[in-house]
Amino acid sequence: MRYYPVNLDIQNRNCLVVGGGRVGVRKVGTLVQCGASVTVVSPEVLPKIIQMAKEGDILLKTRPYRSSDLVGMFLVIGATDDEALNRRIHADAEAGNLLCNIADRPKICNFILPSIIQRGDFVMAISTAGKSPAFAKHVRKNLETRFGPEYGHLLDLMGAIRAGLLAEAHEPEVHKPLFEKLISEDMLTLVRENDIEQIDRLLERVLGPNYRYDELMSSNRQSGK
Repeated sequence: MRYYPVNLDIQNRNCLVVGGGRVGVRKVGTLVQCGASVTVVSPEVLPKIIQMAKEGDILLKTRPYRSSDLVGMFLVIGATDDEALNRRIHADAEAGNLLCNIADRPKICNFILPSIIQRGDFVMAISTAGKSPAFAKHVRKNLETRFGPEYGHLLDLMGAIRAGLLAEAHEPEVHKPLFEKLISEDMLTLVRENDIEQIDRLLERVLGPNYRYDELMSSNRQSGK
């Protein structure tokens, strides 16, 4: 296996995207969604990039790339169709020991981006190690029909339950059988069907009377979920 699978925390980290076309828009959107501090450098950009800059979501520099743009960056993405520029970005990133991805050029990347299915905080990644993005996309489309929004909702519920258990000073080791019981009792189906009455019955049976669906989900929203 060539690549080491990892989920990267880029919250508030400085990330650079070189290129403001369609690919750049996609890359910028994902970085912003993950909480990164994004700078875009490109002489020409699509209106979406300009809008994001006006709204304060990103910093935009409408000029050609400079090697100095990498100073203070944690990660850089090259999203241009200029091969010479892409290789320069890669070389600069390697010299600075930075994380670098050049769109559709796995040979000049030190990390690649998988195709993903996202349902809230539930994320499934499909990678072909850069050999066939088209096949990864095909698999993703097939899986998307099997994994609906209920997976994200269930994860939010489980997170709220975990927070509640920790607040009661339970040892984390004792939580595992409780979560396994909820899952084995098909909590996912109950969430999918929005059967609040049956969810509450299951929660009470496994966790006790202090755990109710609406209150748990409300605590999620209040905590910023």
